[in-house]
Amino acid sequence: MPGMNKALTRRALLAGGAALALAPGRARAQGFPSGPVKITVAVGPGSSPDVILRVVGEHLSRLWGQQVVVINQPGGAGSVAIRAVAAQPPDGLSLYMALASNFIALPELQANFPVDVVRDYVPIGFVGEHPMVIAASADLGVNTLPELVALAKKRKGELNVAAGNRGSILHLTSEWFRIAGGLDVTLLHYPAASQAITDVLGGRVHIMVDAITSMKGAIQSGKIKPLAVAAKKRLYNFPDLPVVADTFQGFEAMGWFALMAPPGTPAPLAKKISDDLKTVLARPELQKRFEDLGTYIRPTTPEELTSFIREQQQIWRPVIAETAKKIN
Repeated sequence: MPGMNKALTRRALLAGGAALALAPGRARAQGFPSGPVKITVAVGPGSSPDVILRVVGEHLSRLWGQQVVVINQPGGAGSVAIRAVAAQPPDGLSLYMALASNFIALPELQANFPVDVVRDYVPIGFVGEHPMVIAASADLGVNTLPELVALAKKRKGELNVAAGNRGSILHLTSEWFRIAGGLDVTLLHYPAASQAITDVLGGRVHIMVDAITSMKGAIQSGKIKPLAVAAKKRLYNFPDLPVVADTFQGFEAMGWFALMAPPGTPAPLAKKISDDLKTVLARPELQKRFEDLGTYIRPTTPEELTSFIREQQQIWRPVIAETAKKIN
């Protein structure tokens, strides 16, 4: 039956072509990594995502038998780093740890930006999340968030806030805090948490918004006092820290990050890296290290991650709209 034979031949050719197309990706996956792996993050050294990435990088390095190099490339709400990594070969040796702001703020603040992290990058996996903390210099003499709000209103226009990079979750959380409290405070932007902490300790900055990860040393020394955490409920490993929602209803602000690969990364290679990421995130010693830093692992499927991103975009839209007026 000639017609049937031709149809079978076409199907065989298509199947063979698909197998050949997948072959290079599979070969790359089997031999990965062939050299050091660079992972870029859009914050400076010492900032919370940088610290978390270095913990993950250390474990991946041991698993792979290759060095994991962290590249710090802050600026433009992540746009500088996103462009840089998108231009790299899709061989898995250059990865990007995307921050929450890349998914939430960047599309709103830079509508014409040519690279869409969700659309163009290849997802590897959700790394973790950490709630934002509102803290104050110990020299202010406040012990609770309501006391800080009252002081800020009394000293109208005098206090300032270390608010991270422009367009970051730190910045957006600081704006939300300012709006929710009806406060006249000045937001100061820093590319790295270490610089902000230096200014807090030097008395030049009064309030800091960041994750516990960045401030832990200064908190332990008693120089910075955490007042409230922007989580749904108190953290089990920081039970004495109240939630911001006790003062401002519905106030929940999470920093979170996901590992992404450059556009065009073959699916088999992306799966290999994703499986390796899951392996190291499941290690008890890594999870304990994360928890000590106030960071928590959130296992998600790609579908759940997409739904989570949409939910976060909706939560932050009013704050982003207000922030955009200032930036633009």
